[in-house]
Parts: sequence; C-alpha cells; structure tokens
Amino acid sequence: MILHSILSGIGKTPIVHLSRLFHKSRCEVLAKLELINPGGSVKDRPARYFIEQGLANGSIRANSHIVESSSGNLAIALAMVCKVHGLRFTAVVDPKISPINLRIIQCYGGNIELVTEKDRQGGYLETRIERVKHMLREQPNVIWTNQYANDLNWQSHYHGEGDEILRDLDHPLDYLILGVSTSGTIHGIARRLREAWPNLKVVAVDALGSVMFGASSPRELPGIGASRVPELLKRDEFDQVIHVDDYESAVACRQLVEHEGIFAGGSSGAVIAAIQKISAHLIHPARILTILPDRGERYLDTVYDDEWLARMEDRHLGRKSKISVDALLGQPT
Repeated sequence: MILHSILSGIGKTPIVHLSRLFHKSRCEVLAKLELINPGGSVKDRPARYFIEQGLANGSIRANSHIVESSSGNLAIALAMVCKVHGLRFTAVVDPKISPINLRIIQCYGGNIELVTEKDRQGGYLETRIERVKHMLREQPNVIWTNQYANDLNWQSHYHGEGDEILRDLDHPLDYLILGVSTSGTIHGIARRLREAWPNLKVVAVDALGSVMFGASSPRELPGIGASRVPELLKRDEFDQVIHVDDYESAVACRQLVEHEGIFAGGSSGAVIAAIQKISAHLIHPARILTILPDRGERYLDTVYDDEWLARMEDRHLGRKSKISVDALLGQPT
C-alpha cells in the first residue's frame, strides 16, 4: 500500500479483544486503538476533517492562520495536518502543557501562544478561549477550528470510527463506554452506532473534578473532562455517567501495559477503570466497546511516574476517607 501522504494513514484502526485484562469477567471488552493514528491520537480525525472540509468549501485558504485552544492531542494533530497542507498553525496553551507535547507541536512547526492567568474554575480553558478570540479580533486571516462547538468535530467520528466499527463487528454491542472532553468523539460514534443498534447503552466517563456533569475541583490528567461545558455536549444522549479520578486512571493504564502490552495515555486508563466498575456489577454478560485515545509516552512524567502516582494515591485515599466520614455523619457527598 502506498499512501498519498501521512494523513491518508489516519483511521482504519484495529479493534482488540482485551481478553487478558478482563479474563475473569463475563463481559467481552473490545478496544479500538486510536492511539496508533499517525499523530498518536484520536484527535487526528477531527484535525484532518476540520482542515480538509475548510479547504474544500473555501472557508480555509492558503494564507489562513489556523488557531486552536489545546495543550495536547488536538494541537499536535492540527500541527501535523497544517504542516502537510502548508498552513500556519498556533496552539493556545497553558502552563499545564507537558514538555513532551510542547516539543512535538514545535517540531511540526506549530507556534505557541501561552496563557498564564487562571479562569474562574481554577483552570485555564476559559482564558485560553479568550486569547483565541483576541487573536480573531486583532490578527488577519485567523481561523479558529473551535473543537468545543464545531459540528465537524462529532461528524468526523460519525463518519470515521462509527462507520469502521459497524464494518468490523459482526453483531451488536451492548455498551459503548467512552471518555468525554469536547464530547465530539462520544457523540459522533454513538449517533452512528445507534442508527444500527438502537438499544445500545452509552456511558460517558468524566474526570472527577470536571465541570461537565458536576462541580469543579483539582485534576491533573488532560484529555478527559473540562473546566468549561462545551457547546457540543448533549447530556440527554447518555444513559449513564461514571466519574474516575487521576489515580484510578493511572492504575488502569499500568494494568493495560501489564496484561495487554498496550502503552496508552491517561484517558485510556479512565475508560478501562470505568469498564471495571460497570462489569463488576452487571448481572448478565455484555459486549462492551471503548476507544483508547492516545499513546503512553506523552504521560511519562505523570501516569508512568511513580512519585506522581504516589501523590495521586494520597489524594485518592483522602477523598475516600472524606466520603466515608461524610456518610457516617449523614452529610451529602
């Protein structure tokens, strides 16, 4: 096979049966390996879709300056796609960006715009978006792909993973369990699969501390949850929401490596932890599918660092202790 460019290698990712990690479970757990996309993540799909749809309809031109608020995978993916198409790209990032991600963006030729002021939620998302809006007002030819509100986001997954899953699976799923951030991935895939399998149950996995379905509090891992509710989010399309903290995500990441040889990132651990929680309480066998969104090397200084894990364990145990005490005293948790 000879590809026209590296972008032609995006998609057609395999599905793996996680038979070793879930060997004691009555559930069949399947994982689609989006981490093997050329840019290293599921975000390759919307990045390519944003740019190529824009070029096709004329909203993006040769002199356009593509800008996005992202400290992680989408920024990397857009930097790669823009490099291939000869477009200027700037990632609006914050101090929590990992040094590895920063270098990858720069290696692709992407520019970096750093915000340092925290927003009202204690994060940086709102201030990053304000910086993007300032660039739109003050600089010529700026195009904001706007992953939080752009319907092309979910459509890229509807026509991408959604179509691929239907082609690859010989009978229906019972559960689709995916992480939420912009919500584009889960909405796109779920909408496509429910057309074929209307009884499919869709479970959203959110980071404990995200504002997507509750109150905000400190969290460390990128790629799941948010400090601002995205415009794309439609809560009524989910059957259930499960919250997972940073420690649970990291432990599940390490279990993926140990049992399946899959070196994946933090949001992959989050969905695996959620599946462990759900499968432990299911009465009947079920067929479950998830997405493993990105690679593990971008998390070497967090998920796979023992000192970081110890700090997250202390936070995890402190939270569980507080819940136990609140329950004993009859206080809401």
